[in-house]
Amino acid sequence: MNKKKLIIIISLSILIVLVASALLFLYSVSPVDSKSSETISFKVEKGWGKNKIIEELKNKDLIRNVFITKLILKLDDKELYAGTYKLSKDMSTNEILKAISDQKNIENEAISLTFVEGKRLSSYIDLISENFNLDKDEITKKLSDKEYLDKLIEKYWFLTDEIYNDKIYFPLEGYFFPDTYYFKKNSTIEDIVSVFLDTMGKRLEDYKDILKSSDMSVHEYLTLASIVEQEGVNSDDRGKVAGVFYNRLEINMSLGSDVTTYYAVGKTFKDKLTQNDLDSCNGYNTRGSCVKGLPVGPICSPSLSSLAAVINPDDNDYLYFLADKDKNTYFMKTYSEHQSVKAKLIQEGKWIG
Repeated sequence: MNKKKLIIIISLSILIVLVASALLFLYSVSPVDSKSSETISFKVEKGWGKNKIIEELKNKDLIRNVFITKLILKLDDKELYAGTYKLSKDMSTNEILKAISDQKNIENEAISLTFVEGKRLSSYIDLISENFNLDKDEITKKLSDKEYLDKLIEKYWFLTDEIYNDKIYFPLEGYFFPDTYYFKKNSTIEDIVSVFLDTMGKRLEDYKDILKSSDMSVHEYLTLASIVEQEGVNSDDRGKVAGVFYNRLEINMSLGSDVTTYYAVGKTFKDKLTQNDLDSCNGYNTRGSCVKGLPVGPICSPSLSSLAAVINPDDNDYLYFLADKDKNTYFMKTYSEHQSVKAKLIQEGKWIG
């Protein structure tokens, strides 16, 4: 190949690159319809890859060409985030990709989430992480950050430094009031926590005078309410269940609650408790020998009925109770009565254990 031909080939190659670059540039800055200012709500689902997002942009007629858009994104290497964005056809491809790569542009749509009573904080964290662009470990870390917790204690009258007990697994366990909430899609964990605690404050407001004048702290009430929540299989019986626990506390008798053991050893109710579990020594297990009164903190988020039950318990002289498979609760005064009812339930095939 002579020198003249080589120069021609190189020149043509440079020209092709320049033309391609110019066309790519023109495409990146040219909107689909410069005269259209209509706002289009574009939702990027969690788990969508970049190719999927680009294909959906084309389906919404927000970009001209899938291949070129992929090329632009590959050259720019932007990260695209899940969320709902306000876009329009008079936006260039560059502007659209930039919008989806900036979490600040996520449309503040409201999403509805139901947090069920009786669930642990870890379950709430899972639900939050699944529905927001928030990492589960980062949420857990934030909810244990003392500087952040100090600010919450300063803000909310029902929060005290009792949550700093070093035997507590999660400082805010039991303080997130279970309910159906509406959050903005781009809510931070701080925003979400504020909604939970604001609601808890409102729910406790009717009992504020009682709580302030009581020998028990709000933390202790929430702790007992969380046990009543999981032990009282029938909400109508929770006042009686609370009465049983108060009777036991009055005579320095162990609460003997299996649900505290489940929480203490990190098992769910689908698991079986072993003797080692029941004998385990920690701040929660009221079946073991280490805890004679209340556990160090709540074991779940109690409902309003459980809170009401421990604030206004049923006045009775029972020390024992049992529940059967049909959610019927039996109350007894003596251990022998307890054993007799248990044997009867086993014989009838109604025993839960």
